[in-house]
Amino acid sequence: MSFQIQPPSPGQPNRCQLFGPGSRPAIFEKMAASKADVINLDLEDSVSPDDKTEARQNVIKALNEIDWGSKTVSVRINGLDTEFWYRDVVDLLEKSGDRIDQIMIPKAGNASDIYAVDALVTSVEQAMNRKKPINFEVIIETAAGLSHVNEIAAASPRMRAMSLGAADYAASMGMQTTGIGGTQGGYYMLDNANNKLVADPWHAPVVAIVAACRTHGLLPVDGPFGDFSDDAGFTAQAQRCATLGMVGKWAIHPKQVALANAVFTPSDAQLTEAREIIAAMETATKSGQGAAVYKGRLIDIASIKQAEVIVKQAALIGQ
Repeated sequence: MSFQIQPPSPGQPNRCQLFGPGSRPAIFEKMAASKADVINLDLEDSVSPDDKTEARQNVIKALNEIDWGSKTVSVRINGLDTEFWYRDVVDLLEKSGDRIDQIMIPKAGNASDIYAVDALVTSVEQAMNRKKPINFEVIIETAAGLSHVNEIAAASPRMRAMSLGAADYAASMGMQTTGIGGTQGGYYMLDNANNKLVADPWHAPVVAIVAACRTHGLLPVDGPFGDFSDDAGFTAQAQRCATLGMVGKWAIHPKQVALANAVFTPSDAQLTEAREIIAAMETATKSGQGAAVYKGRLIDIASIKQAEVIVKQAALIGQ
């Protein structure tokens, strides 16, 4: 282990982030009543340029008037290359009270992008004497973002989470796909019998995001799965990302909330096994042994660390 210990991730459930356009206030109450851990009210891609101002007003009104319960409430601002983002930040922090928890920064390309938003947020917080500091989550969705993923993760103490934005990432990388997440027909290998084996084209950015987040104490989250009629495809991608260390996934349709929660909630069997592994190692340690046998396989101190991840995750969501 390095002398510099990895900081822990924020202690908040983040199994599903439910997105809704700021231009559709009629759905906000339903979002608040959903089973999503995080609500993302969107001012960016899902809102047309002509509707930006009205959408911002809708979101501010919703933050002030709707009971969001214990959910984390985040607002995705517009990109830093637009004329909208600074007004998003200023109006949200001046007019929305303390219910907003996070700002999501899209298309983060480097640490300077985070610094720019941080400087503006800090100024408004000071001017308004806001007592509750705003946290940041960012989306890695460009080649630059992936190249600078570690410096972005370390760019501000406000940083809490990082997601993969598959569609814009694919465009930035020049990938030959129009799909949003999931496996892609052209990304495959052939075995010796010429059977087509479809692989996961998002593996590299997912691993890079997870590594950066775990290094700097952030929550790694998978982004959208565009085909909301394909429950099996959504679940398969969520399971791959969970296996690689991500803690949750976006939902762009209400039906995806339950799918994400199911994947990122430890099952009763997983939780029982994790607790049994910890107990078995505690027994071995008391008898002076550094390892033990559990159900025919060797377990050691690394096994405890793996089991503790599951137990802590379960505790966060109240299992």
